[in-house]
Amino acid sequence: MSTVTRLPKRSEVPTEDTWDLSSLFPNDEAWEEEFQEWQKSIAKYEEYQGTMEQGAHQLASFLDFDNKFDRQAERLQTYAFLKTAEDVSEGKYQTMMGRIQNAGSRAAQAASFFRPELLAIPEEKMQEMLKSEELEPYQLLLDRILRYKPHTLSGSEERLLAMQSEMASTASQTFRQLNNADLDFGEIELESGKSIELSHASFSRCLHHANRELRQKAFDQYYQEYEAHKNTIAATLSGSIQGDIYYARAKNYPSALEASLFTDNVPVTVYDNLIEAVHQHLPALYRYYEVRRRKMNLETIHHYDTYVPILSDLSTHYSWDEAVEVVTKSLEPLGSEYCGALEKGLQGRWCDRYENKGKQSGAFSCGSFDGDPYILMNYQDDVLDHVFTLTHEAGHSMHSYYSAAHQPFQYYNYTIFVAEVASTFNEQLLGRYLMDAAGDDQMRAYLINKEIDSLRGTLIRQAMFAEFEKITHAIAEANEPLTLGRFRDEYQTLLELYFGPDFTIDPQLSLECLRIPHFYRAFYVYKYATGISAAVALAERVISGGDQELTDYLSFLKGGCSKFPLDLLRDAGVDLEEPTPVNTALERFESLVDELDSLI
Repeated sequence: MSTVTRLPKRSEVPTEDTWDLSSLFPNDEAWEEEFQEWQKSIAKYEEYQGTMEQGAHQLASFLDFDNKFDRQAERLQTYAFLKTAEDVSEGKYQTMMGRIQNAGSRAAQAASFFRPELLAIPEEKMQEMLKSEELEPYQLLLDRILRYKPHTLSGSEERLLAMQSEMASTASQTFRQLNNADLDFGEIELESGKSIELSHASFSRCLHHANRELRQKAFDQYYQEYEAHKNTIAATLSGSIQGDIYYARAKNYPSALEASLFTDNVPVTVYDNLIEAVHQHLPALYRYYEVRRRKMNLETIHHYDTYVPILSDLSTHYSWDEAVEVVTKSLEPLGSEYCGALEKGLQGRWCDRYENKGKQSGAFSCGSFDGDPYILMNYQDDVLDHVFTLTHEAGHSMHSYYSAAHQPFQYYNYTIFVAEVASTFNEQLLGRYLMDAAGDDQMRAYLINKEIDSLRGTLIRQAMFAEFEKITHAIAEANEPLTLGRFRDEYQTLLELYFGPDFTIDPQLSLECLRIPHFYRAFYVYKYATGISAAVALAERVISGGDQELTDYLSFLKGGCSKFPLDLLRDAGVDLEEPTPVNTALERFESLVDELDSLI
């Protein structure tokens, strides 16, 4: 009879393996006290309504209040979110999160007068007000708001949109609960005769397993659950896309894509050029799959064959302490201050380390202005990917650490666009460090295989996801229905394009589009691809450069959102409006495929 290894309950996890949220609040009672105080302050917005044209002093007073209110809200929401992530089935924290979201919606309604009033101020008077020293701390903030004049509605219309915020999140919240709490993938028996619960995290572990029969079984069993809920999830995804389009049209944007890019001041050409560049380099990806098929002695290659290391007998094992050590050593080019702060946080309690029953799947970093830059992991010591995930999330956290230390609250919170540079930069340094330390050709080949798969997953795969988002939003914008069949057909077409003519695509793989959480944050995933392209260029620049190149990169981390993302990156040494960074990363991919083929 096989034994079953079950996930521990949250209450059974050792304290030292969990994050310490006391930098935000010492306990739930302190959160409740602060929440009540903060909630009462929503009423103060009414005192400012109708007064924005009175002058710079009144505008500065409002911005001071609003800034303090948002800073307090961030602490409250961050704590509640992190508590829900510990166990998404825990009703107490779901309620807490619901209360902060509800209050946030009411606050947004109460503050919805601000932008219309600000934008109604005559241009000449606004320019005169902006000369005031009182408004100097908010100069950039105001300039950015004024950009939105063509996309800002009347006060009553903005209030109606603000009232919809909770309702608008229904699709993503429904998917999150279904995907993390309600889907039951059953148990799967390992080679040893021991059975484990199949979950998002253990599915990833199975795909990295050397036993092909186990990989295939896990793949089939995992997707059976999505097959059973395919209509429900298709409906939530369609609802999310329709919401994107509704808000874009309401705000007078030409499309949902352009609405998304407007905030970062990113031209559509950056998005389109990324997809075009990847298309041009797809033959190198097809060649990699053929190398993989041949080296693994497979008659046909399937999706469940693409995550296991080709040299699968070269297994790796990094305990948590060993992972922290290798990550910090690989990041030594960033200096002792960076490495010292990171090591202290990872060996301390910045990170919630291991999987438990009900814990949110995957990994994330959650930094805030007043709290530690927390990291959620579901770490497994025999999956090398998890060491790379750790350094990836550490990149985000150190970005938060530096930005919060060097920018005021209103400019510390960097955009996702630049966030993905900081995280994948760390992955680049780790990969190069491990390759240089490899003891023989087999280990070097193993690590090259790892970097190839990182570039494939972060650049090429995310470009495919980005293309899917563009296609599906365009379908809805053409007033065509987004049915389950249409989702699967469009995704199948992309699978055939991105995997090539000699790849065996299993029928259930078209369901993959229904399990990607990022699709509920439209036009997010392309930033992974542009991020790693910039990271490849910046890593090379820092490693081969001197003090100035390091200073440029650390200044980028300290920059928060004090400039638009493309400008921050230009200052750091890379221009993403040019095709060079993406092509450089794809050329590195090609050269690594060549080296891998020659080594094994």
